[in-house]
Amino acid sequence: MTTTTRLAKRSAAILLALGLGSPLLVSAETLRFSGNFPDDHSSSRAMEIFRDTLAERTDGDLSAQLFPNMQLGGASENVDQVSSGSIAGTWVGIAFLSRTVPELEALSLPFAFADREDAFALIDGDFGELLDEKLAEKGFVALGYMELGFRHVTNNERPIETIEDLNGLRIRLQPNQTHLDTFRAIGASPISMDISEVYGALQQGVLDGQENPYSIISTRRLDEVQGHLSDTGHFYDFIVVVANRNTFNRLSEEKQQVVREAMAEAVAWQRQTAAEEDEAARATLIERGMQFTPISDETRAALREASQGVVEQLRDRIGNEVVDQVLEELTS
Repeated sequence: MTTTTRLAKRSAAILLALGLGSPLLVSAETLRFSGNFPDDHSSSRAMEIFRDTLAERTDGDLSAQLFPNMQLGGASENVDQVSSGSIAGTWVGIAFLSRTVPELEALSLPFAFADREDAFALIDGDFGELLDEKLAEKGFVALGYMELGFRHVTNNERPIETIEDLNGLRIRLQPNQTHLDTFRAIGASPISMDISEVYGALQQGVLDGQENPYSIISTRRLDEVQGHLSDTGHFYDFIVVVANRNTFNRLSEEKQQVVREAMAEAVAWQRQTAAEEDEAARATLIERGMQFTPISDETRAALREASQGVVEQLRDRIGNEVVDQVLEELTS
């Protein structure tokens, strides 16, 4: 039995157990959304705001049912479930859609964003509209982009003080080719793995480390199985909320508008909250016992220089036009 077959059977079993096995996504005007983020992550809390706002503005005529914290499987399974039409939507890190829409990788250029304001200016502008079109071509409707945040390396071997300290470290990454290429370029040994497997792999020593925003490291309690924390900030990452296009289009125009408005409010709240919680999460990790080693300007420059060839590799995969649009918008 192939891995794909096993995942498909697992997803089907979960959905049948929950009474969600029908391919019809809107049953009695209920939209079902799955997520792999913990209940206390800002994105899951934002989805609760979306759910409550939707019910309030439609007097309960349209509701959302939420399944956070991998209740319906990991991120890859959630994307497959939305694509097949077995659930209405998911909120997920963009890396898990990058193999379906390669243009999303242009958001993953290493060390490209100076701050979150640059990141949101890009995703809320013309480039974001291009990504929405590409997602629609693959059967998804993009409802909004939340902050996942700057990603940072943790490991159990040593503090990261120089680029050489990354040599050979088995680091878990998301299934994003640009992410994987970047870590190969800086000397690590990247391993693509769903987040549902990471804690156990770290605990068992299958991995030396991983990389994630502070909020994810904290809410997933990865400090329990990791000793060293750095502020590499190598990528800025987004959470995209996507719906099955056919499901969304079956809603009336009025209800589609309410869904978009409710999601816009939830996304705005999440972005502000995520920014406020970012440094607090780092402080929490240090309080719990992680050794924090800030990256020096010299080491950051060395990491940036070593990873610049990744940009050319990305050009080969998705074309110069897309990459140039991102670089131009970031420098304008």
